[in-house]
Amino acid sequence: MNDVSKITPAQGKLGILLVGLGAVSTTFIAGVHAVRRGLAAPIGSLTQMGTVRLGKRTDDRSPLIKDFVPLASLDDLVFGAWDIFEDDCYEAARTAGVIGADMLGQLKDELSAIKPWPAVFDRRYVKRLDGPNLKEGPTKRHLAEQVRADIQQFKQANSVDRLVMVWCGSTEVFMTAGDAHASLAAFERALDENDPSVPSSMVYAYAALKEGIPFANAAPNLTVDTSAMLELAAETGSPLAGKDLKTGQTLIKTIVAPGLKARLLGVSGWYSTNILGNRDGEVLDDPESFKTKEESKKSVLDYIFQPKLYPSLYDDLCHVVRINYYPPRGDNKEGWDNVDLFGWLGYPMQLKINFLCRDSVLAAPIVLDVALFLDLAQRAGMSGTQEWLSFYFKSPMHAPEVYPEHDLFIQLMKLKNTLRYLRGEELITHLGLEYYD
Repeated sequence: MNDVSKITPAQGKLGILLVGLGAVSTTFIAGVHAVRRGLAAPIGSLTQMGTVRLGKRTDDRSPLIKDFVPLASLDDLVFGAWDIFEDDCYEAARTAGVIGADMLGQLKDELSAIKPWPAVFDRRYVKRLDGPNLKEGPTKRHLAEQVRADIQQFKQANSVDRLVMVWCGSTEVFMTAGDAHASLAAFERALDENDPSVPSSMVYAYAALKEGIPFANAAPNLTVDTSAMLELAAETGSPLAGKDLKTGQTLIKTIVAPGLKARLLGVSGWYSTNILGNRDGEVLDDPESFKTKEESKKSVLDYIFQPKLYPSLYDDLCHVVRINYYPPRGDNKEGWDNVDLFGWLGYPMQLKINFLCRDSVLAAPIVLDVALFLDLAQRAGMSGTQEWLSFYFKSPMHAPEVYPEHDLFIQLMKLKNTLRYLRGEELITHLGLEYYD
């Protein structure tokens, strides 16, 4: 059994630092304030509404997760953010257009008090956006030091005990790890030399990890999937999670695909197209940013279907992903999926899915859960890649020698077993033979 006494209590304030004060961040912050005031329920949040079964089914023990593990209280959360635009959280939420005017009006005082710091931003990495609220410095190392100064000042000004940073900024252009990412020493040289292989997201991640702060990557950017960042995280004891929040269409894929595979139904094609009109849609209208998102989305089915194990069912799968920027939709994303499948004796069938969702409404509770669980992980002495948080991500971070687990239900089992382990409870295998002995 695990030594449950090693988990430091969640005492004092937890600061949640958000890179980007767009639709996701403002919906998240406004939602937490609404839940605090009893104006809404935290629907979609595992930490707030989920339960975890303990022991046998006959024991009838299924406490709320927030009562089972020592998580920070919503009343103890304090928010800070960076953004390329100067609008405070209230004005940014109005621009995003996700939350209704009546609800926003009731939260105006709290949201107006949150004003973004100037951001680290370079249009080479996000080509469809620009804004005036920017940091300046001769090198990327200087920019990272400015971010660290923001963190330190925020912590002192708000009497914050612990911090978590979540990248909620835009999708950057597609990148792969290179020489600058091979070690921490190489990365720090790259910062000093303004190496183009260090995008803005890595500047923030470096600053957070140097401060010993857990970091989550909510976008499909490379960011912390490098040897350099893993080395720094190990050095400072910082947990990492990512990447790319699993919200709309990919959420549906990780629900449906495991069911098709479980029944050994073959799939010859899966065509996915999206329309969305918020800032994310505008950014993804750039082919280089779309490439980053496409890689994140397309890997899901490969790992769930395991074509090497089931070549006759999935080896010839044609998987196509499209994202179309359509401004009238705003944050109302629509995902269309056509699945061509076949069953007994090769008989062809089709499955059509039309998911009309609010992207930021699905993302906001994930940001909350990931922040609270990363804080828990750090207080439990866990650092580096937190694979048990794969449940929340399209492209989960994982050890290099294993494949990533994408099956949503296996991911949830992994998450809950990790919580049981942390509290010294018996892990659940779902074998169940003891009921029939």
